[in-house]
Order: sequence, then C-alpha cells, then structure tokens
Amino acid sequence: MSELESASLPNAPHASAPDGGVTETTLRGEVEKVLFQSEDGAFSVLNLKDAQGNLHCVCGPITGAYAGQGIEVTGKWEFHREHGRRLKAASWSFTLPTTPEGIEKYLASGVIRGIGAKYAKEIVRTFGARTLEVLDNASVRLREVPGLGRKRIAAIKKSWSENAEKRNLQISLQSLGVTPAYFNRIYSNYGNECAEIIRKDPYRLASDIDGIGFLMADRIAEKAGIGKSDVKRLKSGVTYALSQIRLAGHVCMPRTEFLQMLARLLEVDEPAAELALSSALADDLAAVRRSHAGVEMVYEPGLLRCEEELPKLVANLAARERHFGNVILGFRTPPDSMFSGEQLRAVEAAGASAFSIITGGPGVGKTTVVSEIVRRAKAAKLRIVLAAPTGRAAKRLSETTGISASTIHRLLKWEPSERRFVHGRANPLPYELYVLDEVSMLDLPLSVAFFRAVRPGACVILVGDADQLPSVGPGNVLNDLIASGLIPVSRLTRIFRQGAGSGIIRAAHNVNAGRMPDDGLACPKNALADFYWIEKEDPAEAEDVIERMILDRIPARFGFDPKTDIQLITPMNRGACGTIAMNGRLQNLLNGESRLAFSVSNRTFRIGDRVMQITNNYDKGVFNGDMGRILAIRHSDSEFIVRYDTGDVTYAFDDAEQLTLAYAVTIHKSQGSEFPVVVMPILPQHYMMLQRNLLYTGMTRAKKLMVLVGSRKAVSMAVRNAVREPRHSLLRERLADAFRGRGAVP
Repeated sequence: MSELESASLPNAPHASAPDGGVTETTLRGEVEKVLFQSEDGAFSVLNLKDAQGNLHCVCGPITGAYAGQGIEVTGKWEFHREHGRRLKAASWSFTLPTTPEGIEKYLASGVIRGIGAKYAKEIVRTFGARTLEVLDNASVRLREVPGLGRKRIAAIKKSWSENAEKRNLQISLQSLGVTPAYFNRIYSNYGNECAEIIRKDPYRLASDIDGIGFLMADRIAEKAGIGKSDVKRLKSGVTYALSQIRLAGHVCMPRTEFLQMLARLLEVDEPAAELALSSALADDLAAVRRSHAGVEMVYEPGLLRCEEELPKLVANLAARERHFGNVILGFRTPPDSMFSGEQLRAVEAAGASAFSIITGGPGVGKTTVVSEIVRRAKAAKLRIVLAAPTGRAAKRLSETTGISASTIHRLLKWEPSERRFVHGRANPLPYELYVLDEVSMLDLPLSVAFFRAVRPGACVILVGDADQLPSVGPGNVLNDLIASGLIPVSRLTRIFRQGAGSGIIRAAHNVNAGRMPDDGLACPKNALADFYWIEKEDPAEAEDVIERMILDRIPARFGFDPKTDIQLITPMNRGACGTIAMNGRLQNLLNGESRLAFSVSNRTFRIGDRVMQITNNYDKGVFNGDMGRILAIRHSDSEFIVRYDTGDVTYAFDDAEQLTLAYAVTIHKSQGSEFPVVVMPILPQHYMMLQRNLLYTGMTRAKKLMVLVGSRKAVSMAVRNAVREPRHSLLRERLADAFRGRGAVP
C-alpha cells in the first residue's frame, strides 16, 4: 500500500461525518508531512496530526504548508476511489505549532537566527510543548539549555523579541499562500507594511521580489479577492506573457498570436486581452513595432532596445577597413604545419575583417584555427582576450589554447550596486583582438552587452557550431548573423584524422547530414569504442539500463568515475527518463550515503550533490546553466557553498530555488559543456522534442564516450526532423537596414 493510500485511511472514531460528508468539519493540529504538492502550488495533499495524535488526510489548494506547521482546516469529508477518505479543504489558516515535534521543526527552519537543527532539538528537549511560552515570557530560562552560551542566548532573545510582529505577519500571509522562504524576502523588501501592500496589489510581488512570478502572485491575488478582469491583473499578465515569449527563445511575437496567447494565459476573452495590451503599452510595459512585411510585433521594451542596438554596433564594427586584426596577416604559418587550405583561409579571413565568424561541426579543426590566430596575435604583441558564454566552455577554451579564457559576464564585470556591467560604451574593454567560442549559446542581451564594450578598431572573431541548438536565452544571434550574408563566414567541413577515427564525431556528422548515427560505424569484436547505441523501446527498461550503465558497466569497463565523469542528458524534464525522475534516483544511488543535508520546498540537497544554476544571478556571478558541486552546508548560518569552475559561491538556504540537481540535465541546458562521458535516452515519448539539432547537440557534448539509449524509431524521427522551431525576431531586417545605412549594402 502506498504512503498516500495508507495516510488516507480513517483512524479516529470522530473522523467520520454522520451525514455522509454534508456537514463541514474543522480539524486543528499540525502538518505531519506534505505528501504531494502540484508544481503550480494549486493543490496539496498532507497529513494533519491532531492534538490526540491522530492522522488525517487533507487535500485542497493549501499553499505554503510545511512539516511542523500549525494549521486549522475547515472542509467536508470525501471518499476518493484510489486514496480513500480525506477532508477536502474549503478554508484554512496557519498557526504556531503546539507539539514538541512541530515546535522543533519550526525553530529548525531558520525562523530565529542562531537556532539551527542542533539547538532547536536541545531547546525543545528542555522545555517540550512549553518552548514557545518560555521564549515569549521567560527567555532567561534559556540558560537551562545545554550548550547555549551567553552570546547565543542574547542573540536568540533579541531575535525572538524583535520578530514578534513579523511572526504574526508571516502567519497572516501564509493564509494567502506565501511560504516562509518567500515571506523572508517580502518582509526584507516591504517591512511591516508587507501585508497591506500585498492585499492592495499582490502583483507588485512579481516585479519586486526575486523568485515570485506572475503565477504565484496571481494565486495570492485570488485569495485576496482580486478578480480576473482587474486592471492590475491584466497589466501584470502582459508582463508575464512577454516573459513566456522570452523563455521560449523569441524576441517578439506577432500581435494576433500574442493576444491569443495572452487570453489563454489569463483565462479571459480577446477583448479583455486587447484591453490588457493597450494598458501595458500606455505604461511602457510593452512595445509594438511593424516589420517590413507589415506585421505588428509585440516586444518586451528591453528586448526591443537590444534588437535595435545590436545591428548598429555590428555594422559600426564591420565597416572599419583598418583594424588591429590586419597585423596578423603579416605573419605566416610555418611551412611544415599540417593546416588544410580551408583552415588557412579561415585564419586569413579572421585577420582581413574587423568582424568575422568561424563555424563547423566537431572534429573539423575550429580549435586549431583559433590556436593559429592566437599564435600570430601573440607574435604581433596584440592584446588578446578569449571568452565564452559559460564557465565550462571558457575552461575548455583555456585548456585547448593554453591561454586563460573568461566567461563573457566576468569579462564585462558586473557591478551589483549599480545593476550594470562595468564595461560598455563609456568604458570599453582594452583589448585589440577578441575570440568568442561556443557562440551558438550567445543570446541577444549578452551579445549587445559585449559589443557595447568593444573599442573602435578592435577585431572580433566568433566561433561556434551553427547546427547546434540556439541559445537558451532570447534570439538566434549566430544563425541570424550568418543568414544575413553581411558578415564574412568561414565554414570548416573537413574532418581530420583524430576526428575521423572517433565514433562520436562520425555519428554526430551522420546525424547532421540526415543519416542514422550508426551508419557506416563498425567496431572490431571485443574492442573498446567511444560510441554505443543500446536499443530500448520501453521507458522503464531504459531507466534500468541507464542506471546500470552509470553505476556499474561504464566504471567497470572504462574506469570512469560515475560521480565526476558521467553525465546523463535527456530531451525533457518530465516523464520516465526525464531530469526530475532521474535526478531523484541518481542522487540516492550516487550520493545517498551523504548525511549532511538541508531541505527547501520539499527538495533535499546533500553535501557533494551535483547542481546547476537555473537563473542568472549577476550579484553572485553565476548564470543559467553553470554547474557545480555542493562543497559545504552550514546549518548554523542557514547557508551552503557551491564550487563552480569559476570559484566558490555562498547561498542562503532560501536561495536554493535558483538551483536544481544536475545528475541529469536537459540537452538544452548542457549547451556549451563537454563531459568525459554522456549517456542520453531518446525515446518515442520525447516526440515533441525530437529534432535533428537536439540529437546532434546532445551527441557533441561527449568528449571520450557516448552511450545512446533508446529506440530506432525515436532516433529516426529526430534525424528526419530537420525543421527548426522558428524564433520570432526582426534582427535580420534590422541588420540589413543598419548595413545599408553604412553603405555596405547596395
């Protein structure tokens, strides 16, 4: 019997309703455990323990509950055919806990600075159910608690006293669905006025508080009695819709399509959506521009400014005939070198133009070309800088060229106090030659930030594989620049000896050419190869194979460490073989013995866990897609440390929502990274995501060993699907206009 099923059974005589569930019942007690919570927070199932110790299953739209939380729920009993008898909540309110177990969990949650899990246990062991009464009225008795020194006692007394009003506010706002973690952020931003501000306009939370988006603000607004057609909701909904466009990689969207999406998101009719857009346009929350074809496109104002600015920056750079790159043309490659003709032409093209692009697949010698450009530039005593969008890509660039490389963000230097990059138009970078690698990941905002900081006369060379997935962020900059026909492009196509012998590289080129990955691949019996395809159709069987590969087969046969060398990448987050399910399984299998851990929002992180940053945090200098390991957990300070390639970063426990476990990551999130070993499932259930560039990108993440697990039907579907998802943008039009304005376009 499942935990949910067993928790649903009636276990107290007074729990049954004599009228068959018509009369409302009120239960008071504590949350013993949150059994289930939907991703959007709209539905929860929890165990409530009453004062007699009886467990009751409660379900409903209860947000913000956590184990140990005091709660009062009113509702009607129902019988669920799968889960048995449970109370369906109609209303609820939160209270301070009353049992020793609940009080201990409450104090250990970090609500009082200076009390972590250790001291919470000692305090409750000393005072039991009277702990909160002691803290309220007799805090001098804290001297009775073993291990509490004078300084810590003074800090606890001060914190408890100062936070009396804050605790009442927290309980009040929890009834609106505000979790303790988010309450701390709200309180630090609004202070004691937070309840009044939220009741007047909950949608301010979406713009003012990190981590709170429109959906959470909308749930709070609904509980506060704000209707679907309220103008505050409509305008905030436009901002939310624009953020969804951005998340999908678009820079803009046709007006008609946008209004349909907005109406669907807000659950209103199209006239209301039109009213919402008009209100947002009047307040400069959105912008509209017309394409050359006469189509009206809706923009987030910041992205519109970026799209208008980048073509001008690029055109100004490319228009210069004399630039620092010219000097590398005066140096020659040694006659005994092994460069091909197309590689040497790429080197010459890079020196001939102030702005150029080098593109090609794996094994074609992009790194060799970059190394020769760098050699000549060093001989010419140019000030050179190498950079990439991610820390892993920058580290790999350093290793292959022998020159220190930086992330683009670190190169530009973020100034937290001013919320901007140090380097820009007014303070350009001092370098004379730039090589940016892995630029398929370069999105529109970061492109603009970089080109703003390039001094006049400098030479910029972009290097990347145009056949990979586009950037996670908005835009399709590399492909738009190439497709414009306005920038010199060197295409490398010849696979060299070290690549020709690699099954990974040959399989990837097969896929990119529209052939099955194993076409023409052969490996002598019992010989070790670097590309394997294990055909599995059933997702459950594929999961089992993946676990065996990571835990046993690959380490035993190839000697790779499953904790550091092997990365699972998958097309989707959800479903069997998705990142959510596989991260839970692999965390327990690879790091289950780790005792030191903390939990946030029903997720547990352990020391040693592999994690990924999933939002840009400019203040901490970590960005979407950066991967690291949890190095330390400090319960006394409610913080933990993650070690990245670029250094160690300290987080508060509340900031853990910025991270996800990274034993398994999506193929999109793996961009710019290279791993010694990659295991990748491709199954029919992934049909929505199966595209040629997705499969190709995943395969090219493997450096030494690639194991494909999946069905021939699904792989064939991906190989045949060469149609790329369109990204709405007018960048190509604006590039043509900008170059025409500079006299570069007839």
